[in-house]
Amino acid sequence: MIPKPKKLPTESSSYRPISLLPLLSKVLEKLLLKRLSPLLESQNIIPTHQFGFRPNHSTLQQCLRIVDLISSSLEKKEYCGGVFLDVAQAFDRVWHPGLLFKLKKILPNTYYLILQSYLRDRYSVISQKDKISEYIPIKASVPQGSVLGPLLYLIYISDIPTYPTTHMATFADDICILTSHPDPLSVSESLQDHLDNLNSWCKRWRIRINQSKSVHLTFTLRRQSCPPIMFDNIPIPPANHVHYLGLYIDKRVTWNPHTRLKRLDLNRKYGLLRQLLNRNSKLSIENKLTIYKTILKPTWTYGIELWGSAKKGNNDRIQSFQSKVLRTILNAPWYVSNRTIHHDLNIPTVHETIQSRFKSFHSKLENHPNQLANALSLTTHPLNPPRRLKRRWPRDLLAE
Repeated sequence: MIPKPKKLPTESSSYRPISLLPLLSKVLEKLLLKRLSPLLESQNIIPTHQFGFRPNHSTLQQCLRIVDLISSSLEKKEYCGGVFLDVAQAFDRVWHPGLLFKLKKILPNTYYLILQSYLRDRYSVISQKDKISEYIPIKASVPQGSVLGPLLYLIYISDIPTYPTTHMATFADDICILTSHPDPLSVSESLQDHLDNLNSWCKRWRIRINQSKSVHLTFTLRRQSCPPIMFDNIPIPPANHVHYLGLYIDKRVTWNPHTRLKRLDLNRKYGLLRQLLNRNSKLSIENKLTIYKTILKPTWTYGIELWGSAKKGNNDRIQSFQSKVLRTILNAPWYVSNRTIHHDLNIPTVHETIQSRFKSFHSKLENHPNQLANALSLTTHPLNPPRRLKRRWPRDLLAE
């Protein structure tokens, strides 16, 4: 059993049941996956708003969809309400009879019988040091660590209900629902109607939503917020920012919480690596740069295509960290400028990284097979609202 980070080791729920499957089983699953994926794509079984575990789909594409919707509503002086739902034990609670029912409707009989045999009569055994448990029958879940597990989960939730006045964005078990309107009461009513439909669907297919870990957020430049909403008669906690797919999105999309928290994370990691990077280290400059590029730099470059549009003060938090680390690696004296250090080491600045990464990211969207991702290739915002705010959005990086 694999312990989850930042969880109590004395509780059984703090461990992740990763399946250790035989090699021949994984080979068979890959053969099935190669044949099932085109079949499901041709029948449009997986909804377009689902970006998880699909080729040519990424978290940044889904996040850009959300940022586009929020930024358009802010430019139009509207309230944008968002609900970010947490599915409790998503992969572990997949109901086998319900999954087989859906598989039988969409797959040829041969594939259905193979997957039926794959799911039924499964047993697990837990080994902890020299202790081994009894064989336990598995009556629910898809095997975590398997090749087919993610695809089976996507099929299981493929009929998740949508609503005409809301926008759905899903990435595996991460569910986001957005809607915008000039009236905050209308925003909450649309979200509540969608959540009521979703609650009925969850009860039917035995999916449980953790309301305490879900978030209700009002994206607006005003002080007023949308009225509270509930899921299964339990209020969803309001918040000023949300951690979604690795990015911290605040109510005004300033990216201030993201850059601030990333800087704290970078300081913590740098503290652990300081002895390897300072002037007393016996490592060569090339090895020190390798450590920085493989451990520290990926921490702040993730999502830079989106948070790179933040104002200069927020981006300078990351730039000052990079300059400090590079100066330490070279043991450079105070009179050597940061620009000279970046040039000598052939390391691009944060601003240069922002521009190159977004242009590369945007160029790959034009021929995307998913219509929602293909719409991101536009150079203007959705519906092209009049620009009234003196701030940058991600697409503005194309003109720099």
